[in-house]
Amino acid sequence: MASREVVKISDGQATEDGAGVSLIRYIGSPDLDHIDPFLLLDFFQSDNPDDYIAGFPPHPHRGFETVTYLLAGRVRHEDSTGRSGMLESGGVQWMTAGRGVIHSEMPEQEEGLLAGFQLWVNLPGRLKMSPPRYREFSKEEIPKEQREGGILLRVIAGKTHLGTQSPVEGVATNPLYLDVSLPGGITFYEPFKASMSAFVLVVEGRLIFSANDGISGVGQGQLALLGSGESVECSADEGGARFLLVAGEKIDEPIKRHGPFVMNTKEEIKNAILDFNSGRF
Repeated sequence: MASREVVKISDGQATEDGAGVSLIRYIGSPDLDHIDPFLLLDFFQSDNPDDYIAGFPPHPHRGFETVTYLLAGRVRHEDSTGRSGMLESGGVQWMTAGRGVIHSEMPEQEEGLLAGFQLWVNLPGRLKMSPPRYREFSKEEIPKEQREGGILLRVIAGKTHLGTQSPVEGVATNPLYLDVSLPGGITFYEPFKASMSAFVLVVEGRLIFSANDGISGVGQGQLALLGSGESVECSADEGGARFLLVAGEKIDEPIKRHGPFVMNTKEEIKNAILDFNSGRF
């Protein structure tokens, strides 16, 4: 199987969102607008409460899914469907906004480290007005896979080629979302469909991609967009590495954005704004 090469490396862009939460935006920035079907990827990490304490007060979404993966800390969420809960370290929340939801995500701590990722996954036009729903999983519910050489995976979405499957089901883009801990000098390999878009984000350490003949080293805090192929193959420097591998089926439809609304046409965006302003979310 042809291994995918690194075709672009991004350092992300420092920004603020919500009520002033400091974060790094990798997807959804001027440097990288989107990777079909992925619309946005934010990373937040700080032990300074001033960077996160204001959180994300009530705000709307329509037309896509949000995936929150918390690495450290606690976040309380509430929404317009009446649902509420607590996302804790290692937990995952997969929210399908569909036709519209208003929700808030507020840190449940006044000190200490808060860290995590939020990924936006587009919905095909036929599902953009589907009913909103939540799936939430604790750290213990996210399956792990141990491989030879000390490789450890957490399977957030999808199914690995060795058969470990996430509890997240029924996602139109059939995503694969892995959190991989890779010891130094060990090679990681994972096949997936050539029709999928894919990227890697290095959380710790440094990766070398075999398809680039050892030239493309991707360091901590960098996102590597992967080109065409049927697998990814990479190894870590001596100190080891931790990274996210994310892939998904392309939707290949027009994308019209207006803040928290992502639809196919300008008319649908106008309708989303009207519905929100009229209290129909």
